Amino acid sequence: MATSFEVLAEPTRRRILDLLLERPRSVGELVEQLRLSQPGTSKHLRVLRDNGFVRVRQDAQRRWYEIRPEPLAEVDAWLAPYRRLWERHLDALERHLDALPAPGPDSDPAAGPGREPGDGS
Repeated sequence: MATSFEVLAEPTRRRILDLLLERPRSVGELVEQLRLSQPGTSKHLRVLRDNGFVRVRQDAQRRWYEIRPEPLAEVDAWLAPYRRLWERHLDALERHLDALPAPGPDSDPAAGPGREPGDGS
């Protein structure tokens, strides 16, 4: 079996997961949305299914695919330190913006830095 990162490295598989995030979909619907052949779509679905990212439900002649969030936990755990890094940077930006003087009642927020209200440049 491939790692979660190897499975998600393929853009078409990420697109399939994006579509399944909205709701379960049939193979035919995925073929139409992806504009791939049925065999090509099925190949990607098999990789996703074999690695636990999707489950399939048979309903008469149709197969419905739906996302399974559990395998994404590995990706989420890997991203956690990076998320904390960004949170620190965003917190610093928020502190910086909070320290800026508040605009006066006559200021034009569209004027931007170095431009006077009504400047038009």
